[in-house]
Amino acid sequence: MQRTAIPFGPDTLDLTLDDGVDLLSMPSPEPIDDPAAAIEQALDSPIGAPPLDELIGAALARKAGAVAAVVISDHTRPVPYKGDQGILWPIIRRLQRGGFSADRIEVLVGTGTHQPLTDAQLRGMLDERVFSSGVRVINHDSRDPATLQRLGRTRRGSEVLMNRRYLAADLRILTGLVESHFIAGASGGRKAVCPGLIGEETTYVFHSARMMDDPGSRDLNLDGNPTHEESLEVAKMAGVDFIVNVTLDKMFRPTGVFAGDLEQAHLAAYKRLREYVAIPVKRQYDVILTHAGFVGINHYQSVKACLAALPALKKNGHLTLVAANTDTDPIGSLKYRAVLHLLKLIGPERLRKLIFSPDWTFVPEQWEVQAWARIFERIPESHFVYYSPWMPEKEYHVFPGVDGNIHLPAAKRWKPDTSTVQAVLDGALSAARKELAGRGVANPAVAFLYDGPYGILDPRVG
Repeated sequence: MQRTAIPFGPDTLDLTLDDGVDLLSMPSPEPIDDPAAAIEQALDSPIGAPPLDELIGAALARKAGAVAAVVISDHTRPVPYKGDQGILWPIIRRLQRGGFSADRIEVLVGTGTHQPLTDAQLRGMLDERVFSSGVRVINHDSRDPATLQRLGRTRRGSEVLMNRRYLAADLRILTGLVESHFIAGASGGRKAVCPGLIGEETTYVFHSARMMDDPGSRDLNLDGNPTHEESLEVAKMAGVDFIVNVTLDKMFRPTGVFAGDLEQAHLAAYKRLREYVAIPVKRQYDVILTHAGFVGINHYQSVKACLAALPALKKNGHLTLVAANTDTDPIGSLKYRAVLHLLKLIGPERLRKLIFSPDWTFVPEQWEVQAWARIFERIPESHFVYYSPWMPEKEYHVFPGVDGNIHLPAAKRWKPDTSTVQAVLDGALSAARKELAGRGVANPAVAFLYDGPYGILDPRVG
């Protein structure tokens, strides 16, 4: 038997796997020895831009009452914002030291089209010194016209609506995490602005069915990626003075800090990411077991783990996903739920025809459902097992797939108990092997993806 451990919501889960299961994991890069020192060095010696202190001085020289906006990610990303490896407080400290008073520093939460964060969620993810310093922490709202300003159109036709506070700021700083992204190639950089600070209407082209379907819109790809290009164009329209991005290892420890120019610093982080997240595999698998990682706080985000597994999953194979859906809403918005349930009712082929029809009315967040449809174009719904200990029983009827609770004793079902994850994985694997045996597959190839959505499979079949 093989033993491994994965981060899962508030816990670390110890799991046992059969010896015949391939444990696939990305390489382990060296974490930074002294993250706090690395952050300060990055702010002093940025890539392609003047040092942050110099930019602060220049902004105040131009305008005595200048306002600084610092954009942060929401709680769906494990960006280090607390403690010695936190990237937010060092920025605020320098702003205040350089002459920005607390009432002229705004921390904008780049929620995109996600729900605003509660005070409890903000305090859970940010350094307490941010709040005690007196700076304002403000959620972006993509659906409030009063908080948005029109900037014009991109070359692809997006009507750009942007956060007014950000546009009014005299110094604009982005923070974020650079990790693989299933549409944009990599997160971080320009994505703090687009989709972080855009209006819902701006997503109509940016996340359209055709943009999602473009072969360039994929993991770890920036070249010829229309989603990346659109996001970058919007960020340039809005204006960015400085970014601070990090890369992380599988234990969420910083492996690099990249500060400076919007494009140059982000590209350096992307190159660092590519050094260790790709997982070469020489075969495809009949069964893949995986987990949704930190990002899978709800069903909406959990698709990223399935897409990471898809390149190595055989046609009509079996996929099991366990997810720590600990968000206040374990599925997602009402619009997401509506299109997701439509996928369950009519299947991926008919959904695809609908969303590409000229008569279809674009529904914000349909892009994530389009991503789910890609899973069910590879395998039937009955071959996909989904399990989250925090998901109420009634919610399993909303989305496609098999409720993993069927592999638990009745007394253990639909309870927030992470100790049940092992039994669900074992039961799902046993059921998959039985179905495959019925098709004449006596010794199915099985893999467990240790890194969940973060390791990107690179098939080299044959």
